[in-house]
Amino acid sequence: MATPSLVDLDTLDLTQIVHGKDTIRRYCKQRGRLEMLDGIVHEDHAANLIIGYHDIREDAWWAPDHIPGRPIFPGVLHAEGAAQLCSFDFLRRNPSFGDKFIGFAGLNDTRFRGLVLPGSRLFWAGRMHRMRSGMFTYKTQGFVGRDLVFETEVMGVVL
Repeated sequence: MATPSLVDLDTLDLTQIVHGKDTIRRYCKQRGRLEMLDGIVHEDHAANLIIGYHDIREDAWWAPDHIPGRPIFPGVLHAEGAAQLCSFDFLRRNPSFGDKFIGFAGLNDTRFRGLVLPGSRLFWAGRMHRMRSGMFTYKTQGFVGRDLVFETEVMGVVL
């Protein structure tokens, strides 16, 4: 059975960067190899929706080893990128947390539905599902083009 999309990508302009690295780095502490978000292209607080992307590079640190001769973007990095997107959105919505760090509290209903190869732009969409003091849950999906390649529910907690 097909999974319903969190967003109709055809209705959005995914070429305009709303927030770049400088803004992302104010909220997300990951750097170097684990810095997954390259940009935010859509933010709609009324709809509880945010969309960011990561360019999958041919020279990425993981590419020679996952899988030699046929690099495939690792599933754990799908989850990390989705979590960073949700953390960014949560902290922007809740300035009272200042520069706190968001920790992974868990994942639910994770599925990988397609390969992500170097040369692709991977979009993550996140829709806030639940939010309470210091904790959140977002439904997230990953897309290459219009193809759903990943989905999970991300839970985070302020540390």
